Amino acid sequence: MIISKNVFLKVILLFTLITLLAPKTYGSSSDEEKYKYLDLFGQVFDRVRSSYVEEVTDQELIEKAIDGMLSGLDPHSGFMNEEVFQEMQMDTEGKFGGLGIEITMEEGFVKVIAPIEDTPAYEAGVLAGDYIIQIDETPVFGLTLNEAVELMRGKKGEPIVITISRSNTEPFEIKIIRDYIKIRSVKSEVLNNIGYLRITSFNEQTESGLLDAIKKIEKENQIKGYVLDVRSNPGGLLTQAVKVTDIFLERGEIVSTRGRDKKDIRRYRAKKSDRTNGKPLVVIIDGGSASASEIVAGALQDHKRAIIIGTQSFGKGSVQTIIPFQVSNSDNLTGIRLTTARYYTPSGESIQGKGIVPDIIIEQGEFESFNYKRFSESDLKDSLDKNNEEELEDNADNQDNELSEFEKRLKLDYQLRRAFDLVQGVSLFNEIQE
Repeated sequence: MIISKNVFLKVILLFTLITLLAPKTYGSSSDEEKYKYLDLFGQVFDRVRSSYVEEVTDQELIEKAIDGMLSGLDPHSGFMNEEVFQEMQMDTEGKFGGLGIEITMEEGFVKVIAPIEDTPAYEAGVLAGDYIIQIDETPVFGLTLNEAVELMRGKKGEPIVITISRSNTEPFEIKIIRDYIKIRSVKSEVLNNIGYLRITSFNEQTESGLLDAIKKIEKENQIKGYVLDVRSNPGGLLTQAVKVTDIFLERGEIVSTRGRDKKDIRRYRAKKSDRTNGKPLVVIIDGGSASASEIVAGALQDHKRAIIIGTQSFGKGSVQTIIPFQVSNSDNLTGIRLTTARYYTPSGESIQGKGIVPDIIIEQGEFESFNYKRFSESDLKDSLDKNNEEELEDNADNQDNELSEFEKRLKLDYQLRRAFDLVQGVSLFNEIQE
C-alpha cells in the first residue's frame, strides 16, 4: 500500500503526540477526549500546510504549535529553538548578545521587568514598567513573546528602534545599538565605613562575586554595616538566590517551592554562617526587582535579618524549569521553559502577583536644588568667630568639588541616601545599647 507524504507526516505527528501525552492506562473517557483533540490537531496541521497563503515548513509549524501551547498557559512558559536555547545557556553564564532587558508579555505587549545595568537598553534609558509597542516597523500586538525576542535579537553593532509606551507620556522611540554583553553581576563601594553591594542579576558568578566584594571591603575597612541594592534586578538562577541569601543568614529556611502536587514541596535552607557577622543590613527593592531578587528580600525580611526599603517589588514568584529536547538527527538541543512551581517565603507567603512589600516605603522622588542665601549667627554684625565660620564654609564648598562619582550619585539617589542613613542609625543605636 502506498501512503502519501502528507498522510505519512500526519500519522507520525499523531503517533509522537500520543506517545508524549497519553497516560499509562487506557480506555477511560478522558483518553478518548485527548485522542479526539489530537486528531483535530492533526487535521488542522495538515490543512495549514496545504492551504496557508504562504508556504510554511513543517519545522516552523511544529515549533509555533509547541510555543503556542506553552505561552498560552502563562507569560513565562515557552519553546526555545536551537538558537534561543544556546543563548539561554549563555545568559546564565553571565554573557549574551542583545539589548539587555528582562521582559514578559502583558495585555498583548512586551513589558519590561527591568533593564540590566550597564547594557545598551539601560544606557538608552529603558525603564522597568515600560511597554514596548513596536520593534522597528513591526507592531508588537499579536506577536508571541518568542517572536518579539527574535525581532530584538541581532548582531553586535546593529541598530534597533523600539517604541515605548510609558505612564503619563506619549509613546516615543528609543534607538539602541545591539551589543555583546558581559554582565558584571556584583559591584561594590565603601563610604563612611558602610559597604554598598549592588547585584544587577543572578547568574553563575553572583555568589563568588559577592563573597569577593565582602572580603575586600572587610579587609580594608572597619565596616559598620551594609546596603544591598537589588533594584531593577530581574532575577536569574534560583540556586544563586539561595546562596546569596545564605551569605547573610546563620540558619533557617530561605525559600520553598511548591508544585501542582501538594506533596511536591522543596525547601532550601541556610547552611553556612553569616559572612557579615550580623552587621546592620538594609536591602533596597523597587518595581523592577523580580524573581531571585524577591527571594533574597523576602527571606531576609522574614528572618528580620535586614530592613527592606524602597517600593513594592514586581511579584514574579513562579518557578520555570528548563527541559532540554534533542531533535532527531541533530546534535543541537532545543528546549522548553515550563512553569512547574511557585515560590514561597519562609513565612509561607506566595510572591506570585504580590511581590515583597518593604518595611519602609520610600519613593525615589525627584529633587531640585535652589540657590538661596543661608543666614546664621555668623551673618550678624560683629558676630564672634565670624572669620572662622567663613573659612569653614569655603572648605565645605571645596569638598563638594572633590566628591567621588559614587558620592555624587548618593546626593541624587534618594532611596540610596536613606539606606545609608538607616545603616548609620542602626549602627549608632547598637553602639549605645552596648
